[in-house]
Amino acid sequence: MSTKGSFFGVLSKLTKEVSETEDLVKIPHLIVSAAVEALKAKAAVIFLRDEDKKGFISNQAAAQCGLSDKYIHAGTAHAIKISPQLLKDGYMYFRDATTDKRLMNHKAKKEEGIGSIISVPIVFRKKMLGILSIYTKEIRDFTKDEIEFLFILAEQGGFAIQNANLIKKLRGLSKKFLDLSASMSSSLDVKKIIQALTQELVDELHLKAASVRLLDEGTLTLKLVASFGLSDKYLNKGPVAADKNIARALKGETIYIKDVLTDPGIQYKKEKEAEGIVSMLYVPIKSHDKVIGVLNIYSSLSREFTEDEIMLVTALAYQGGLAISNASMYMMLQEDLKDLKDNIWSHKCWF
Repeated sequence: MSTKGSFFGVLSKLTKEVSETEDLVKIPHLIVSAAVEALKAKAAVIFLRDEDKKGFISNQAAAQCGLSDKYIHAGTAHAIKISPQLLKDGYMYFRDATTDKRLMNHKAKKEEGIGSIISVPIVFRKKMLGILSIYTKEIRDFTKDEIEFLFILAEQGGFAIQNANLIKKLRGLSKKFLDLSASMSSSLDVKKIIQALTQELVDELHLKAASVRLLDEGTLTLKLVASFGLSDKYLNKGPVAADKNIARALKGETIYIKDVLTDPGIQYKKEKEAEGIVSMLYVPIKSHDKVIGVLNIYSSLSREFTEDEIMLVTALAYQGGLAISNASMYMMLQEDLKDLKDNIWSHKCWF
């Protein structure tokens, strides 16, 4: 069988195996096994972005095949250093891994019996999800067909990993929505509800912070009612006016800001820069058909929110509006009931 035919066979087998699983842990293992099989390599390893660590490439392998447990991988800082070069050139080739100055841990590589290393980025829609590296026993040059195969393998891997990630996230977000909706529906403590909403969103979506401000129609400013992840200094920066981006949100529009420092509709830019805020999302909070406030989402990284994330935040903001409305209605009824009791008592005095 020709080399290309062999590559096609491996890719066909991998496609079938990946299509039969949604396991985010299993998929990288399938990819490294396919890489070793097709290229007759010593080993292969995949490192993925760690969303809990601001999206940096993790120094813990997501999957590896052919390397000993004692082998020492380079740290996170090294992965961050080579990542831009990978994206620029498409791949990085280290002919002699035991002497190449771009690499670390030369002694460990020599003891492991590693000759050459080639690394390609795992990318999905121009976003780097991780790195796939192939290790050979002898010093080896890679053919054009082999490099092209690695590109295809990494591309297919990126698609499969992203799909599994989305499925996992959707399930997590759906459960979170149900849990939060249930807690909102069962409580009349508005402050507790909204505080829980901000904290849960920060934890679930790996955000820097979240806050809720409700409109004071008398002063046309937004009053802070809950926040999570923001410093006292930032929260006390001054009044937030209902203009520019906030005015659009108060008309029912969800506003995404990629860079708070360059957007003309942002208030308190210096304070946001000092707080480490890069991207934002303004989501209107509605009570029935009326917008009563804004849910603010803050990211410390330049971030594009997915449609599913925006849909979740919008649904929770709407749910929060209903909870506020229900609690307000309850308090009004309690006040009416008190007035009614007082009136009845005064009438009793007539007899």
